Amino acid sequence: MIAFIIQRLLQSILVMVAVAFVAFSLFAYVGDPVAIMLGVDFNETDKARMIAELGLDRPFYVQFANFVGNAIQGNFGLSYRLARPVDQLIFERLPATLELSFLAAILALIVGVPMGVYTGLKRDSWLSRIFLTVSLIGVSLPTFLIGILLILVFSVMLNWLPSFGRGQVVPIGWWTTGLLTISGLKALILPSITLGLFQMTLIMRLVRSEMLEVLRTDYIKFARARGLTNRAVNFGHALKNTLVPVITITGLQLGAIIAFAISTETVFQWPGMGQLFIQSVTFADVPVMAAYLCLMAFFFVVINLIVDLLYYAVDPRLRVDRGVAGGHAG
Repeated sequence: MIAFIIQRLLQSILVMVAVAFVAFSLFAYVGDPVAIMLGVDFNETDKARMIAELGLDRPFYVQFANFVGNAIQGNFGLSYRLARPVDQLIFERLPATLELSFLAAILALIVGVPMGVYTGLKRDSWLSRIFLTVSLIGVSLPTFLIGILLILVFSVMLNWLPSFGRGQVVPIGWWTTGLLTISGLKALILPSITLGLFQMTLIMRLVRSEMLEVLRTDYIKFARARGLTNRAVNFGHALKNTLVPVITITGLQLGAIIAFAISTETVFQWPGMGQLFIQSVTFADVPVMAAYLCLMAFFFVVINLIVDLLYYAVDPRLRVDRGVAGGHAG
């Protein structure tokens, strides 16, 4: 187990170093930070002074080492556009994005898994066909179009829910949440459905296919032959083994939800990191872009590491295989 964790940690560090290199390359190839910060009217003296202050006159490897060291401390410099520390901008927007992402992930799980189980067990029923049709629509339509359609129906036509913004939020330390106010909860409904719909249909189809495959295995047939009830077979044996690959996909999709919340936040004008990133791309605000890239990679790496450890703990075959391999090596 220790060797497995160390191996995954080393792989995670290598991934983060590679992402940091890509993020650092943005400073060299996207825009001119000196011209952006000094504006139009500047002389060569001002330019040389700014280059020295930013450390752009140092060798490439020194600049990269400084960038990595500062990034580890959460320091990505000043925003070119807002002239504010990037870490402050990120932490101001982080609660909105994480709240939306986790709510979308929970929605995808609590709806997708039961729908997948039902369509796997009752595959010929009319309700299963409806679920599959809805899942096909959810997979096919782009996220921004789903968001626009929801706004058209529930905000414009029915006037039930707000079409933009986060509503009233309550500060809890440095965190802000809309879960404790009526307007905040209303504002979360449409964006969370929009963001979680694709993940929900993906989970539903995955659970359905895994259920169908597991129900055809020999040990399920043996369990039925022993006289176990359908409930015990379906939920005690089949569903338990179905959830092993679902854990992996769900964990990775959580990272995808956080990273690709950009389109949802843009459609609903949600004040999260995705909207901040879009604005930064528009103004070539490289420090914010680099911080966003590193933070998203960090989320992916941490979630992937947790999923690997859960997969290792849930699936005994991995432990057996590693034990056998260690025995052969000895």
